[in-house]
Amino acid sequence: MRPPDPSLREAIRLRQRGEYAKAWRILRRLHRADPDDVRVNYQCVWVCDLRDDERAAVPFYESAIRGGLAGEDLRGALLGLGSTYRCLSKYRRAATVLHRGLRTFPKAREFSVFLALTEYNLGHHASSMEALLRILAETTRDPGLRRYQRALLYYADKLDRKWN
Repeated sequence: MRPPDPSLREAIRLRQRGEYAKAWRILRRLHRADPDDVRVNYQCVWVCDLRDDERAAVPFYESAIRGGLAGEDLRGALLGLGSTYRCLSKYRRAATVLHRGLRTFPKAREFSVFLALTEYNLGHHASSMEALLRILAETTRDPGLRRYQRALLYYADKLDRKWN
């Protein structure tokens, strides 16, 4: 992979300083010059997300992922695309992307949390709650909740069970 264009470094610097419009102008120019540049696409995602423009972010996410984004950038892009699809009410697409994230990064609990949100939107309330209860019980540092960890884990998949 060739070193980043100095203009890309400038766009990143501007984005980090909160100068989104200036960063966006540079990124759009770079994107027109090379629409398949993974780094440019991923930086476009950042600016779209910071500008709350989810619809515009989707093709940049897809192109960056398809183009071979790797490591932590891929992790962030899969989570971001899944979350973006969910925000756009494309729940099945969101679930597909988030499942891919779980397969690719099995220890990354954030995928399970965002998948639980998506499952809730799909009407799978029990599995959504189960996932969130398990993550809460396994990760909380709150002493009151830690005291009831076993109970939370036990009841997580028994939400509809009735004891007489």
